[in-house]
Amino acid sequence: MAPASIGLSKQAREQTAKHLNNLLADEFVLLMKTWSCHWNLKGPNFISLHELLDEQYHALVDFVDDIAERVRALDCIALRSLHDCHEHTRLKELPSEGALPDEMGMIAGLLDDHETIIRELRTSHDNVEEYEHDVGSVSLMEDLIIKHEKMAWFLRAHLEK
Repeated sequence: MAPASIGLSKQAREQTAKHLNNLLADEFVLLMKTWSCHWNLKGPNFISLHELLDEQYHALVDFVDDIAERVRALDCIALRSLHDCHEHTRLKELPSEGALPDEMGMIAGLLDDHETIIRELRTSHDNVEEYEHDVGSVSLMEDLIIKHEKMAWFLRAHLEK
């Protein structure tokens, strides 16, 4: 197969793919955490939070797919294992043993992760825009910033007294 000829150098495509693969790992970890909270939460706000997290994990599945497909469009390799996700993520997973946080603890943890991703997206966006001039990846990052900000807002609203 011929290498990609999309107006970006191989080095630029590879640098952008590194940013996108880190983001892909973060999104995948957040997806798993959101699913876990969706499955395991309990408390007086169960129905509203269960439904909110259902909407959010469906959106995160689309984010993961969009990011991986963008990496492939750059003619690079998207992360391909859970091990890869563990190595590249900037988020912390829920503990695999012991008690889970209560429902508001779960929401606060997910909010923190969305805000972390937003900050990382802003940094990656600026790097890709300035050095690689990759309009397609920049546009994807801008779209994801807007979507994560809205998801964070919805979570934050549940934490307000």
